[in-house]
Amino acid sequence: MIITTTSTIEGQPVHDYLGLVGGEVIVGANVIKDVLASVSDFFGGRSGSYERAIQDARAHAMREMQDSALKLGADAIVAVTFDYEVLGKSGSMLMVCVCGTAVKLG
Repeated sequence: MIITTTSTIEGQPVHDYLGLVGGEVIVGANVIKDVLASVSDFFGGRSGSYERAIQDARAHAMREMQDSALKLGADAIVAVTFDYEVLGKSGSMLMVCVCGTAVKLG
């Protein structure tokens, strides 16, 4: 399945718009990741544990979106957007949302 942030796919005309599809994932930051992140921040490095958590959450949200599109009989998802929000009293949770339009290509 083609998944793109653009509203069109070159050489692939959209035959039918099937509707909006999306995926949402909320992940909590645990104490070990927090400690490792603070060590990385202190020494000026990147926080690999947080980066992996965000990548995993984004991949899971994309799978949910793709599964929804497949149920509608879509060939592609266009105009995909991503949103990341910090939630919780102490900002200890991250929400990843992905949304796009499921289409049938002609």
